[in-house]
Amino acid sequence: MGSTEDKGPGGSGRPTSRDVARLAGVSHTAVSFVFNGRAKGNLSPATQERIRQAAAQLGYRPDPVARGLRRRRTAVIGLITDEIASSPFAGRLLRGAMETAWGSEHLVLTVDSGGDRAKEDAAVAELLDRRVDGIIYAAMSLRRVRVPEGLHRTHSVLANCLPEDDSLPAVIPAERAGGRTAARLLLEEGHRKVAMIGGCDDIASAERLRGFRDALRAEGITVPKEWIVRSGGEISGGYEGALRILDGAPADRRPTGVFCYNDRVAAGVLHAATRLGIAVPGDLSVVGYDDQEHMAAFLSPPLTTVALPHRAMGEAAARLLLDAIDTGRTPAATVRRLACPVITRASVGPVPTR
Repeated sequence: MGSTEDKGPGGSGRPTSRDVARLAGVSHTAVSFVFNGRAKGNLSPATQERIRQAAAQLGYRPDPVARGLRRRRTAVIGLITDEIASSPFAGRLLRGAMETAWGSEHLVLTVDSGGDRAKEDAAVAELLDRRVDGIIYAAMSLRRVRVPEGLHRTHSVLANCLPEDDSLPAVIPAERAGGRTAARLLLEEGHRKVAMIGGCDDIASAERLRGFRDALRAEGITVPKEWIVRSGGEISGGYEGALRILDGAPADRRPTGVFCYNDRVAAGVLHAATRLGIAVPGDLSVVGYDDQEHMAAFLSPPLTTVALPHRAMGEAAARLLLDAIDTGRTPAATVRRLACPVITRASVGPVPTR
């Protein structure tokens, strides 16, 4: 009985590298060089192209299992996250990681732990048993995390979170710079009476507020204490926080611009402004944060916001991990901060004349 390698496209088996060699008029070794990444310096560009054309004509694809065994790799990376199903941003981070991995001929095996520590440890153990080439651990809100047990046994990178023990590399948003960016959106339109609404007891809240104050301090502006309202991260918090600042205040004694902790808070501020008869952006400019999908662009008016770079974080984490896999060197436990871009819409305008 002939082996799979003996069966050509006319037989019952899938096309083989020997079929490609026969069609291209080259040796079997030459075909192996092309599909094992060793063609450079061994084969001319013309020969490489002839082999690739023959492979395309036959519909040949290398056997990933055999190739993985030769390289001592599986061409699979794991991605563990705490809340894929419930986060509006998960898809962006996943797409960034998966497309980057696919570009390097890797698949991504994803596990949602639901934030359960025991499940995270079990997920890492399972991925290690499956001999994945490396693991990305991602959180859907910026925070310090306990590094799951076993994560140090392979190449690992964190995305949108920081390790409690500073033992692994991490890719996170540049939140403080994002806060400065948000403040400048208001300052550049002439606003000097500005407030900040929303925020929780978390890293993102603290960093965004620090950046916001940095930008104002550089212009010699001090925000009144009562105009910094920490009211949570939901629409209700934005609504209640805005009423505290705006309701009953004379026009000349209320802020002309508001920076919101996130887009949900901004939605609450817009609702409060409508109730109070305050026009946005005519009387009050509003800046959000996150660029939440299916929300920010559909508010009235559409929200100018600072976007979290979730897709870019997925891409950067995957690239860092793939580089470590390729070189065999564990990346340094450093923190890479990615810029938070501005998404300009219609909720910010010039300071009103009163």
